[in-house]
Amino acid sequence: MTGANSFSVSGYGPARAGWTRLFARDSLARRLDWPILLSAIALSLMGSMLVFSATRNRTEINQGDPYFFLERHLMNLGIGFTLMLATLWLGHRALRNAVPVLYGASVLLALVVLTPLGATINGQRNWIVIGGFSVQPAEFLKIAIILGMAMLLSARVDAGDKPFPDHRTVAQSLGLAAVPCMILLLMPDLGSVLAMVAIILGVLLASGSSNRWVFGLLATGVVGCIAIWQLHILDQYQINRFAAFANPDLDPAGVGYNTNQARIAIGSGGLTGAGLFHGSQTTGQFVPEQQTDFVFTVAGEELGFLGAGFIIFLIGVILWRACRIARDSTELYGTIVAAGIVAWFAFQSFENIGMTLGIMPVTGLPLPFVSYGGSSMFAVWVAVGLLQSIKVQRPMSA
Repeated sequence: MTGANSFSVSGYGPARAGWTRLFARDSLARRLDWPILLSAIALSLMGSMLVFSATRNRTEINQGDPYFFLERHLMNLGIGFTLMLATLWLGHRALRNAVPVLYGASVLLALVVLTPLGATINGQRNWIVIGGFSVQPAEFLKIAIILGMAMLLSARVDAGDKPFPDHRTVAQSLGLAAVPCMILLLMPDLGSVLAMVAIILGVLLASGSSNRWVFGLLATGVVGCIAIWQLHILDQYQINRFAAFANPDLDPAGVGYNTNQARIAIGSGGLTGAGLFHGSQTTGQFVPEQQTDFVFTVAGEELGFLGAGFIIFLIGVILWRACRIARDSTELYGTIVAAGIVAWFAFQSFENIGMTLGIMPVTGLPLPFVSYGGSSMFAVWVAVGLLQSIKVQRPMSA
């Protein structure tokens, strides 16, 4: 009778009681960072429409099925979302114990690219193709570096032994990051190396390491770029891309074709765009690799300044909320992981959008959540899972 009376007074049936528990103050749903989650979903769904617009008429690559890339993009999104949930369920602290295994597996996967199993796609030998599936190990190396450096730099600080990482620990973390970077240079995948450098800088700044390490890393990067150029480590197509960036009028029908057509597409969109599926540059297939590296040109042409600006706004929301998660984390490990993800997303977004506008060289980095590609989609959603885990596992304030 007491239970029945309580039920009648409160007015809660089983379904409503469950809903109340779900959104109680200490529930998982209330502790999630919804701006990040909703922004990432919106970007991925917008990306699916942009990918569909860019590929529906490309019979030479869609195997005669206009929905070929759309279906796979949505499938990649579903897998990525599942990986995010799995990462959230495991938790960033549990993954901290598995960092050596994750790091070793990522490095070994990258080394496979240098074997006969490695494949060249769009001039870049940074893929593994097995059957009908392709994997880009560089995307998973980004997560491995963030977790590996965070584990080393935070170990003694979170244990209370040190107020900040000492020089020996910083040197060890840089050594851990140097191995994947060297593998990427051997491919060579300069775009991913630049993203790695941005991640390393973000991690060092968030860890409280001495500024001498940051300035030393910047100086080493400058010397390294000069050495790479002088030793002719770059492939000819990469040299051509930098030449076209330095001189946009250089060979507009050849090496400068991509960026010229990208600017034409974005510039023709105006304020509101030509309308989804109605862009002349996109429909005419004038912009190469428009579903991957140059997907932002579809937004600029068909959705205009407002639509393209909305994509940038959503990326900004993710970066803003991730910065808050890094700031509010009660452990250095969580702060470093979140800061590394911020540096990764910020640099890669700026580079991808910048190369379509002609203010950055073409490097082949995808636009997070938007560009077509399974490896990139899986990696960025794992990163979202890490951010959510840091947010959820932080003690609630009184």
